[in-house]
Amino acid sequence: MRNYVTHEWFTIFTMIGLFAIAVAKYLNTLRFNDFLNVIGNSKYLKIYSKDQKFIDQFDSFLFINLSLSLSIFAYFTYSTFVSPQIFELESFLKLLFAVSVIIIIKTLLERLIGSLFEMDSLIDHYLFQKTTFKNWSGFVFLIANLFLLYTHRFNWLYSDHYNEIIIIIAFSLVCIINLIGFLSTFKSYQKLINLNLFYFLLYLCALEIGPYVVLYKVITEYNA
Repeated sequence: MRNYVTHEWFTIFTMIGLFAIAVAKYLNTLRFNDFLNVIGNSKYLKIYSKDQKFIDQFDSFLFINLSLSLSIFAYFTYSTFVSPQIFELESFLKLLFAVSVIIIIKTLLERLIGSLFEMDSLIDHYLFQKTTFKNWSGFVFLIANLFLLYTHRFNWLYSDHYNEIIIIIAFSLVCIINLIGFLSTFKSYQKLINLNLFYFLLYLCALEIGPYVVLYKVITEYNA
């Protein structure tokens, strides 16, 4: 995990993520500033959820950073907790492709389920919230990756369990951020959710809880 080739490639991908963030800010500085303050402030969700588009340029550039940063973070997590990996560009690109495709397909399926259950408005608002907080999580992954990539050079700071600590902290922050997002949406659209409570719970079980249960079983059986 400390070879220079790995760091060079990860630096390139990290710079692409930072460039994508810069482009998003350039396209709409006011929206970007509101986006940064979305934690604990529902202003962004209330204003910009009204102007949702199927393909949003602002969110698309933030998605680029999310995919890259999440893939790098996943690579470090697997190498740290499961099995140390020798960096291979082809393998990493496959991981990046898989992460991007899974997120996109899951979002499309959620829109389809929303249409089938005839609660498009509720799902659109919920997906906008999820997309917003996922993209915000991309910032956390980006910062965590910088620590994982470069702080090993400071011997007074680095330790044998340093990577584990950074990964756990980052993962915990991401969980908290997305929980805040979910509670914020639930509070804002509680009346609408109550009217469609059965379908909303069915939706959560099918596309929010179910995939992670299946993934857990696959991983545990694979490692058995």
